[in-house]
Amino acid sequence: MNTEYLDRDQLAAWVRLVAILELLPGVLDTQLRRDAQLTHFDYYVLAMLSEAPGRVLRMTALAQQTGATLARLSHVVQRLETRGLVERFPCPEDKRATNARLTDAGRQKVQDSAPGHVATVRHYVIDALTPEQITHLTSIGDAILNRLDPDGNRVAFYRRYDTP
Repeated sequence: MNTEYLDRDQLAAWVRLVAILELLPGVLDTQLRRDAQLTHFDYYVLAMLSEAPGRVLRMTALAQQTGATLARLSHVVQRLETRGLVERFPCPEDKRATNARLTDAGRQKVQDSAPGHVATVRHYVIDALTPEQITHLTSIGDAILNRLDPDGNRVAFYRRYDTP
């Protein structure tokens, strides 16, 4: 295999992307742990349930939506269930499946946590960019996601806020 190495410009872009991928999760986790006693993934699970019809999703659908394995999601949902933020119950349409429902306390937790989370996202990402750069970031994200998700299995999740 003859690999073409990255040139200086490509390497500069790649190293920056890696740095973002390494630093941003810690920043988001730190804020949410401090202000809401949640990890970023906990918050993401709660947020996805809060947007679902009836605040209910099958665990398999929630795993797909969050990009988690069922094992990881099950562990996180169990922790959230212990805190009274989520409840699991058998799926009425398929008794072999399990649903997760956001409780009223979970909905309140998302509502209370959202302002601090959004402020953190704004501070570290959105407000650091011009409107033109935001547009470019969306295009760059689409180009990379087209390679990472060539079958479009998750396209509905990452394009749900696109303007018509």
